[in-house]
Amino acid sequence: MVVTVSVSAIEAELSEDERAGLELVRQTGGIHQSDFWKELDVSSRKGSRIVESLVEKELVGREETVYDGHNTYYITPTARDLDFTLLMASDMLSPFIGEEEVDPNSDAFSQWIMNLAYEE
Repeated sequence: MVVTVSVSAIEAELSEDERAGLELVRQTGGIHQSDFWKELDVSSRKGSRIVESLVEKELVGREETVYDGHNTYYITPTARDLDFTLLMASDMLSPFIGEEEVDPNSDAFSQWIMNLAYEE
Protein backbone atom coordinates (compact mmCIF):
# COMPACT_ATOMS: atom_id res chain seq x y z
CA MET A 1 0.00 0.00 0.00
CA VAL A 2 1.42 3.38 -1.07
CA VAL A 3 0.49 6.40 1.01
CA THR A 4 0.95 9.82 -0.56
CA VAL A 5 0.93 12.96 1.52
CA SER A 6 0.36 16.36 -0.07
CA VAL A 7 2.99 19.08 0.18
CA SER A 8 0.54 21.31 2.06
CA ALA A 9 -0.08 18.55 4.63
CA ILE A 10 3.68 18.18 5.14
CA GLU A 11 4.09 21.96 5.43
CA ALA A 12 1.35 22.13 8.07
CA GLU A 13 3.55 19.91 10.26
CA LEU A 14 6.67 22.09 9.97
CA SER A 15 8.13 23.88 12.96
CA GLU A 16 8.40 27.67 12.86
CA ASP A 17 12.14 27.42 12.05
CA GLU A 18 11.53 24.88 9.27
CA ARG A 19 8.80 27.06 7.78
CA ALA A 20 11.13 30.10 7.85
CA GLY A 21 13.91 28.04 6.24
CA LEU A 22 11.62 26.75 3.50
CA GLU A 23 10.38 30.27 2.78
CA LEU A 24 13.98 31.52 2.54
CA VAL A 25 14.88 28.79 0.03
CA ARG A 26 11.76 29.56 -2.01
CA GLN A 27 12.38 33.32 -2.01
CA THR A 28 16.02 33.00 -3.05
CA GLY A 29 15.45 30.14 -5.49
CA GLY A 30 18.52 28.52 -3.94
CA ILE A 31 21.01 29.41 -1.22
CA HIS A 32 24.31 28.09 0.12
CA GLN A 33 23.90 26.37 3.48
CA SER A 34 26.60 28.61 4.96
CA ASP A 35 24.43 31.64 4.11
CA PHE A 36 21.17 29.86 5.02
CA TRP A 37 21.79 29.66 8.75
CA LYS A 38 23.19 33.21 8.85
CA GLU A 39 20.07 34.58 7.12
CA LEU A 40 17.86 32.71 9.60
CA ASP A 41 20.01 33.95 12.50
CA VAL A 42 20.50 30.44 13.92
CA SER A 43 23.63 28.43 14.72
CA SER A 44 25.26 26.39 11.95
CA ARG A 45 24.26 23.23 13.84
CA LYS A 46 20.60 24.28 13.99
CA GLY A 47 20.72 25.42 10.35
CA SER A 48 22.05 21.98 9.34
CA ARG A 49 19.27 20.25 11.27
CA ILE A 50 16.62 22.43 9.61
CA VAL A 51 18.02 21.64 6.15
CA GLU A 52 18.26 17.90 6.94
CA SER A 53 14.62 17.90 8.02
CA LEU A 54 13.47 19.74 4.88
CA VAL A 55 15.53 17.37 2.67
CA GLU A 56 14.06 14.34 4.46
CA LYS A 57 10.55 15.71 3.79
CA GLU A 58 11.56 16.28 0.12
CA LEU A 59 10.72 19.99 0.32
CA VAL A 60 14.26 21.05 -0.69
CA GLY A 61 17.20 19.49 -2.48
CA ARG A 62 20.81 19.67 -1.32
CA GLU A 63 24.00 19.15 -3.30
CA GLU A 64 27.64 19.47 -2.29
CA THR A 65 29.53 22.51 -3.59
CA VAL A 66 32.50 24.76 -2.83
CA TYR A 67 31.64 28.34 -1.87
CA ASP A 68 34.14 31.01 -0.79
CA GLY A 69 36.80 28.29 -0.71
CA HIS A 70 34.85 26.07 1.71
CA ASN A 71 32.87 22.87 1.24
CA THR A 72 29.18 23.48 1.79
CA TYR A 73 25.81 22.56 0.32
CA TYR A 74 23.57 24.41 -2.10
CA ILE A 75 19.92 24.21 -1.05
CA THR A 76 17.20 24.49 -3.72
CA PRO A 77 13.40 24.15 -3.74
CA THR A 78 12.25 20.80 -5.09
CA ALA A 79 10.70 20.70 -8.55
CA ARG A 80 7.31 19.68 -7.19
CA ASP A 81 7.40 22.84 -5.11
CA LEU A 82 7.78 25.18 -8.09
CA ASP A 83 4.81 27.11 -9.44
CA PHE A 84 4.67 27.00 -13.23
CA THR A 85 1.38 28.89 -13.53
CA LEU A 86 3.28 32.11 -14.24
CA LEU A 87 4.45 30.54 -17.50
CA MET A 88 0.92 29.78 -18.60
CA ALA A 89 -1.71 31.76 -20.48
CA SER A 90 -4.92 29.77 -20.34
CA ASP A 91 -3.75 26.27 -21.28
CA MET A 92 -0.74 27.41 -23.34
CA LEU A 93 2.84 27.30 -22.08
CA SER A 94 4.91 30.43 -22.72
CA PRO A 95 6.68 30.37 -26.10
CA PHE A 96 9.76 31.72 -24.30
CA ILE A 97 10.44 28.31 -22.77
CA GLY A 98 13.15 26.54 -24.70
CA GLU A 99 16.31 27.24 -26.65
CA GLU A 100 14.77 28.66 -29.83
CA GLU A 101 14.49 32.37 -30.53
CA VAL A 102 10.88 33.56 -30.43
CA ASP A 103 9.51 35.41 -33.45
CA PRO A 104 7.27 38.20 -32.05
CA ASN A 105 5.25 38.06 -35.28
CA SER A 106 4.52 34.33 -35.00
CA ASP A 107 1.00 32.95 -34.54
CA ALA A 108 2.06 31.02 -31.43
CA PHE A 109 3.35 34.16 -29.73
CA SER A 110 0.28 36.18 -30.72
CA GLN A 111 -2.08 33.48 -29.46
CA TRP A 112 -0.20 33.23 -26.15
CA ILE A 113 -0.38 37.03 -25.66
CA MET A 114 -4.10 37.04 -26.49
CA ASN A 115 -4.74 34.23 -23.98
CA LEU A 116 -2.77 36.14 -21.38
CA ALA A 117 -4.67 39.37 -22.08
CA TYR A 118 -8.09 37.74 -21.82
CA GLU A 119 -7.42 35.59 -18.74
CA GLU A 120 -9.62 36.27 -15.75
